[in-house]
Amino acid sequence: MAHGSGTRLRGRALITGGTSGIGLEFGRQLADRGLDLVLVARDAERLERTATLLEWRHSIHVESIEADLGTDEGRERVAARLASTDSPIEVFVNNAGAGLYEPLVTTNLEPHRKALDVMLWAVLRLGAAAGGAMKERGHGVIINTASVSGLVPMGGYSAIKSWVITYSESLYLQLRDHGVHVTTFMPGWVRTEFHQRTGVKTSNIPDFLWLDVQRVVRECLADTEAGRIRSIPSKRFKVISFLAERGPQQAVRAVVQKINRGRR
Repeated sequence: MAHGSGTRLRGRALITGGTSGIGLEFGRQLADRGLDLVLVARDAERLERTATLLEWRHSIHVESIEADLGTDEGRERVAARLASTDSPIEVFVNNAGAGLYEPLVTTNLEPHRKALDVMLWAVLRLGAAAGGAMKERGHGVIINTASVSGLVPMGGYSAIKSWVITYSESLYLQLRDHGVHVTTFMPGWVRTEFHQRTGVKTSNIPDFLWLDVQRVVRECLADTEAGRIRSIPSKRFKVISFLAERGPQQAVRAVVQKINRGRR
């Protein structure tokens, strides 16, 4: 899915969740292109270490923002930076997230609330700040990290990522005539520390479905530069996504149920 014009990645990029996993890899690859960075994360020590390393390795400037996007204060701190006309943000990678594999029928809804704060409310708030500033300037790029799992009924995480897909493509339509491009990034299973942090079992997922983080980010940036609206790295996940959306839904639900059973 693409529109005609290409998109140039330039200037300064702000990345949420920028010190680990996919976010860190976005930082590395954008720095390699010569972009200065603004990294957002909760861990101040890790932020400082990551910023120092990227500056040394790529000869760029890295700014750090310590912020918890699960809080109003953290979201507003980052929103203010995105809206700033001083050293403006040209590329916004709306990437912070965490796994959510809690049951939907539960007396403890706190994990769901936290996930909604970080992966839905923060995405909306920061997208509004970045989109408003970029629209005013007449140029900019937003990459929203969704997931292939947003196409299938796999619980709370999938429901949130389904929202991100619809939101991101809606944002694209609202900003496309103002010189701002939005790409919806939809990776499948990627080898990072993300799954270990959530404590979820992944042993039932076949090896051939796992992708390395360098590849998925490289393909996402290439898709963004080509002006594509969706980026689904690898042919295998393009096929899976096609089947998830257009295949027999009874079969899709049966496959999802089998995967969910293997995670318990």
